[in-house]
Order: sequence, then structure tokens, then C-alpha cells
Amino acid sequence: MLKLFYITKEPEIAQIAQKYGVDRIFADMEYIGKDLRQKGLNTVKNHHTVEDVKNLRKVLNNSQLLVRVNPINENSKKEIDSVVNAGTDIIMFPMWRTQKDAEIFLNLVNGRTKTMLLLETWDAEKNIDSVINAGGFDEIHIGLNDLSISKGKKFLFELLADGTVENLAEKFRNKNITFGFGGIGRVGSGNMLPAENIIGEHYRLGSSMAILSRAFCDSSKTASIKEIEKIFSEGMIENREYEKSLCRKNEAFFEDNHIKTAEIIKRIVEKI
Repeated sequence: MLKLFYITKEPEIAQIAQKYGVDRIFADMEYIGKDLRQKGLNTVKNHHTVEDVKNLRKVLNNSQLLVRVNPINENSKKEIDSVVNAGTDIIMFPMWRTQKDAEIFLNLVNGRTKTMLLLETWDAEKNIDSVINAGGFDEIHIGLNDLSISKGKKFLFELLADGTVENLAEKFRNKNITFGFGGIGRVGSGNMLPAENIIGEHYRLGSSMAILSRAFCDSSKTASIKEIEKIFSEGMIENREYEKSLCRKNEAFFEDNHIKTAEIIKRIVEKI
């Protein structure tokens, strides 16, 4: 089963997600440079704090606590130390470009938590071999939003159709590196690019992780906690049942799903 993440700073929502089997609650402290590079785009821009991390830590006993910090800056040591002291299980490092960037981050963490590199720049993609060979990190996540922006794409999932994710996934599998990519919505939700297609691609490529996107549950637009709980109670069952069904599929199924997914992505891009 995929390790599923959900982004929230709200302890009550985190408890609901945990109750229904979300593996990691994701606090997002990254804000430096984000408004500029994602200007005009319908993307999520959070600005969670160390206090939010502490509040989440108090209510989590089954789900892990994942925190995305800022790119390396003059306050990175202080920020990483505060996140470690707040009790995070995994620190995610965004917007790195070189092996040296990753090395600086890993030295600041110094083995005190698990580490995840967020690959979301074209430079990071170009330098991935040196990063892999240097090692020292626990996991990698491919950030489709910013990586697609850096490569001049119109739609984040173009990277599934153009070979980018496929090539990176092969490198990670060859080195037995745990990885994931992008986000997924709710099975059966009827989106233009169905969650079923994306989940199938995770299984075809050997991915282990995905973020539950706003298409799964947009808590900012949901009227009540009761409705949020309903979404998680029903949606997690539906998504997990679909994952179970994939375990019985053969290679031909996944190749056909890849072709169909690429065709859907092409049609979406043509309409943009």
C-alpha cells in the first residue's frame, strides 16, 4: 500500500486523517520564494509554524509527522533545530539543486530524524546521479508542481507522460531508494484525470508514497468537521480497495493504463 500524506496544521483534522489510516500528517513550513515562482497558479501555499508542528505532535500516535522546511537560508540551522525539537519524524527538504545543497541539509539534520529530499527543480533532476551516489538521505519525493514549472510545462502531470518520472523512478529502483511523486485524489470522483489512473502509475513505477491532494479533501472549502470525517471515512476505504485490486493485475494492465493516462494528459494540455 502507498504511504499517504495529508497536509494540515489543524490537530482536529489530523486526528481524523490518522483515524482513517493516513500514514503521515504533513506540516508545511516552506514559504521562501514560493509566491514568486508559483505566482498566478492555483497551487497550495501554506505557512505553517513550529507551534503548529508542536500542536500536531500532541495528537499523533499512529501517523508519522512530516515537516517541510524552507530551502537553505541564513536561518536554516535554527529552523531545522526547532523542528527536530518539536518532535517531527521526517524532514522534507525542498528546492535543492545540487549534491552540495543536499549535503548541507543532511549535515544540519545530522541523523536526528529521517530525511526526505523533494526533487522539484530541473537542476536537481540533472544532478540526481551525484545525489544518489552520495546518499545519506532516507527517501525522495518528486514534486510535480515546481518541477513542471521549472521545465516550462503547462500541466504538472505532463511529467508522467514525457518520461521524466519514468527515468527518475528507474534510477531510484536501481538503488533501492524509497520514492514517491505528486498527489492523488479520491477514486471515483470523476476528475478529468481520474485518481485510478494516477494510482495505477504509482504501482507501475514502483512508487511507495503519494500526497492526498485537494481533490481528495479540500478542508478550506468543506463546511464542517463532520463532513471532513465523512470524506476520509469513505474515501480512504475506496482508495485502499482500489489499491488492493491493483495487486491482482498483470503487467499488460499497467502498460495499458500508462497509455490511457498519457492520452488523457495530452488532451488536457491541448485545452490549456
